[in-house]
Amino acid sequence: MLQPVTTAVPLSELQLIATALGRVPDSFHPHPKLDQLLRSRSVILQSGNVDWATAELLAFGTLLLEGFPVRLSGQDSRRGTFSQRHAVLVDVETGEEYIPLNHILPHQKSFLAIYDSPLSELAVLGFEYGYSTQTLHGLTLWEAQFGDFSNGAQVIIDQFISSGELKWGQHSNLVLLLPHGYEGQGPEHSSARVERYLQLCAQYNLYVCFPTTPAQYFHLLRRQLLAPIRKPLVVFTPKSLLRHPLVVSPPEDFTEGGFQEVLDDPAPEILPDRVTRVLLCSGKAFYDLWEYRKTRKRWETVLVRIEQMYPLHTEKLSAILRRYPHIHSILWVQEEPQNMGTWAYINPILQTLMEELSLPCRIGYAGRPAAASPATGSFLLHEREQRALVDTAFTL
Repeated sequence: MLQPVTTAVPLSELQLIATALGRVPDSFHPHPKLDQLLRSRSVILQSGNVDWATAELLAFGTLLLEGFPVRLSGQDSRRGTFSQRHAVLVDVETGEEYIPLNHILPHQKSFLAIYDSPLSELAVLGFEYGYSTQTLHGLTLWEAQFGDFSNGAQVIIDQFISSGELKWGQHSNLVLLLPHGYEGQGPEHSSARVERYLQLCAQYNLYVCFPTTPAQYFHLLRRQLLAPIRKPLVVFTPKSLLRHPLVVSPPEDFTEGGFQEVLDDPAPEILPDRVTRVLLCSGKAFYDLWEYRKTRKRWETVLVRIEQMYPLHTEKLSAILRRYPHIHSILWVQEEPQNMGTWAYINPILQTLMEELSLPCRIGYAGRPAAASPATGSFLLHEREQRALVDTAFTL
């Protein structure tokens, strides 16, 4: 298990980067629709809420200032698939490009290289894997436009990323960013095939993570370079949560602490002695459950997030469960069908953990039934399924 890594950054350094994110040369003409975005990023640390995309750019900026080059490629990655990143700006009059993070300080040595790659995942991911093996001193990331698009590069994932260290002693710290979350957009735009990566996990060969807050994502990216051990990292990133009002982090979450593999319930209404139900989940499911509970005031139920699925930090999870002495039921909640997602991987681990903790309950499941397709193509059916699984989590 990876030992805790300090990834916090002083507020003054974060502000230096935020200022650069909102600054362009006097002769540069960004698109008028980006004016408000640039202004808000420059003062975002004063507003008290940092969103996902800005947290990512802050992580990149801090690594650049510490001398680590950052390279990101993917389909529409410069702007961001969901128009969230805008790491590369284009002059609407001349076509000239400007990358704010390459101009944080006058004599900056390290740089951000970001590319919009073609729809040839096999070739692009193969190149980025090879690049990462020769650039362990830098952060190399590949982003799928949607998580399922990594299907086209499965041979690289199976034969190189997951097993290259064991087969050939070939080290890599490549990061895969896979947008994942069920929003009714259909089979190829929902699942990132979480189950496939978990089936590849053994002998501490990968990190598989589901950060649910901007600060968690920030610390996770920094940990990837600051940790003494280099391993590939698979990150299931959000889609609708990119602009969700709850998915923000205050500045102090960036200036303190580090990445947390398991997150306890932060709701102030929770009284541990009155808790009878624990819902374990990852990713977007947490926010669906949070809003349902808040509306119905079900404060006897706590929501515990698994932010790092592999290696699973069972000690932290055990410590959290021990806080609640009157648990009657524990359920794993996921958006994916039962034969996909995390259930098959985590169920036996949780069953063993229950025996070790002597908890008088079995692990239940709340999610979609088994299916051949990762998601329905009907938005109305998707909405019905989503309501059902959330309701089941609180009533089963």
